[in-house]
Amino acid sequence: MKLNDYIDHTLLKPTATSEDIRILCDEAEKYNFYAVCVNGSRVSDCKRFLNSDKVKIAAVVGFPLGASSTVVKIFEARNAIEDGADEIDMVINVGWLKEGRTEDVLKEIKLLKEAIKQKVLKVIIETCFLTKDEIVQAAEICVKAAADYVKTSTGYGTGGATFEDVILIKKTVGNQAKIKASGGIKDKESALKYLSLGVSRLGTSSGISLMEGILETDGSKY
Repeated sequence: MKLNDYIDHTLLKPTATSEDIRILCDEAEKYNFYAVCVNGSRVSDCKRFLNSDKVKIAAVVGFPLGASSTVVKIFEARNAIEDGADEIDMVINVGWLKEGRTEDVLKEIKLLKEAIKQKVLKVIIETCFLTKDEIVQAAEICVKAAADYVKTSTGYGTGGATFEDVILIKKTVGNQAKIKASGGIKDKESALKYLSLGVSRLGTSSGISLMEGILETDGSKY
């Protein structure tokens, strides 16, 4: 198992500059990470800085709150794809889910998937805000909407990925969707445990530390 093959090397800080994005891309190519994950406005920068198509580009949509309208999320996703994104990481409308508007959540995910066609769709359910029953419900909706991945967290909520939540998601989706764990993954041992639990992708800004076995202690959650 090559850990680098599972890492989305992530930079979503609002203060990120073009130079920061260039460094992110250089690091991703150096360590052969699966993808870089950036805000939509930085997709074109990644396309410019990456020297090959080997490293994929993932763009976040409706980030980090998930509360923008469906029309806006669709526009964001299409724009990111036009700029060169290979994958979309969208945030669900958590409030809709919690008030029982499950059909609206389902419809939104379906529309996003239709909008990006064959591109990969990862759906961020923001587990830290959900009960266990709601996590199951959200994961079931993702499967029903034909999302490619259920993703745990934005890294900007009150908590990130946990082993317990990943186990619950895996039990719910089986092989019908893949899982991306993100938020707070900062040491190699944790990363490897997530993979052993069935995770197919890791979202982290600590990819280099994971590869080199260094414990990251900068205090950030992503």
